[in-house]
Amino acid sequence: MPGNFKFLIAGALVFLSAQPPATRAAAAPAPAAQAVPAAPAAQAAQAAQAAAAAPHPTMAEVLAASRPADWRPLDPENTLYVELPGGRVIIELAPRFAPLHTANIKTLARARYFDALSLIRVQDDYVVQWGDPDNRHPIPAGIGATEPEFDSAIPEGMPFTRLPDGDVYAPEVGFSNGLPVARSPSLQRTWLAHCYGMVGVGRDLDVRSGSGAEIYVVIGHAPRHLDRNVALVGRVVQGMELLSALPRGSAAMGFYGKTQTPLPIKSVRVAADVPPAQRSNLEVIRTDSAAFTALIESRRNRPEDFFKVPAGRIDLCNVPIAVRERPAREQLPAAAHSS
Repeated sequence: MPGNFKFLIAGALVFLSAQPPATRAAAAPAPAAQAVPAAPAAQAAQAAQAAAAAPHPTMAEVLAASRPADWRPLDPENTLYVELPGGRVIIELAPRFAPLHTANIKTLARARYFDALSLIRVQDDYVVQWGDPDNRHPIPAGIGATEPEFDSAIPEGMPFTRLPDGDVYAPEVGFSNGLPVARSPSLQRTWLAHCYGMVGVGRDLDVRSGSGAEIYVVIGHAPRHLDRNVALVGRVVQGMELLSALPRGSAAMGFYGKTQTPLPIKSVRVAADVPPAQRSNLEVIRTDSAAFTALIESRRNRPEDFFKVPAGRIDLCNVPIAVRERPAREQLPAAAHSS
C-alpha cells in the first residue's frame, strides 16, 4: 500500500478516535481517501517511468519489421567511394547542407585529385584526415575560396525527426535526410552535428579557406564544439572500421611523424562514375519514417535483458542510422538510382 495512502488512513482513524462515542458511531464508516493530484514534475517523472517500463521492441526487431518504403537507396551522384588498401569507405554527401563544398569535392574526385594521396593524420578519439600538405597535386580550375557553409537557413518543409531529450549544444536536435542535425527555431538556422562518422572539410583561420581539398572523418567521441565552426559535408555509411583502427599519428595533433608510413589512398570516385557492376548497393533507413522513430525508442529504453535500468533518454550521436545491403529483389536498374 503506498505510503501517502497509509498516512491518510491513519489520519482518519485518529480523527475518529478523538470524537465522543456517539459521534464515532455516526461518523463511521470513514469515507474513502481522495487521491492527491501529483505535481507537474512528479507527473512527468511518473510518465517517464511508465514509458520505460512499457515493452519496447529491440532495434533488431524494429529493423526486421520494417517495410521497403522505410528505406532509401544511396544517390550515386552524391556518394563517394574512397578506395584504401584494406577496402572501400563509402561516404554519403550532404548537398542540402553544404552545396558549395560537396560540389568542390566531386570536382576534385573527378579530376583524380585525391588519387595516390595519403591519410596524413589519425588523432586518437578525434579524427582521421587526408589531403596534400606538400602540394604534389594541382588544384583543379574553379576550386578556390569557398563560403563557410557552417550553417544554413531552415528550408520550408525540411523533414526533421526531433529527439525528445534535448541537447547541450543546440535548442533542438534530430535527424534529416539520414543525418544528425541541430537547429535553432528562433534564429531559423540549421546545421549538421559532429557525430561519429561525420565528414568535414579542413580549413585554416580564414573561414573561407576550406575548399574540400582536405577532408576529415570523426573517429572518436563527438567533438560537438566544432559544430558551426567547420563545414560538414556528409557521413561515412560503410567502412568506418578501415579508418578508426588505423595506427595513431605520433606527431602533434595526431599527424604522422617522419618515421611513420601514411596509408595511401588508391582512389576517390563519385559512385555515379563507377560501372554499375562495381557499385555497392546500399540503402539507408529513412529518418522521417515510423520505423526510425521506433528505432530511436528502442535505444532510449533498451529492452534487452542485460539492461536493468532503462535510461529513458538518448544523445543525438548515440542514435544509430541503420544501413544495409539493398535486397536483390528491390535493386533497381542503374538509371533509376540516379533519379
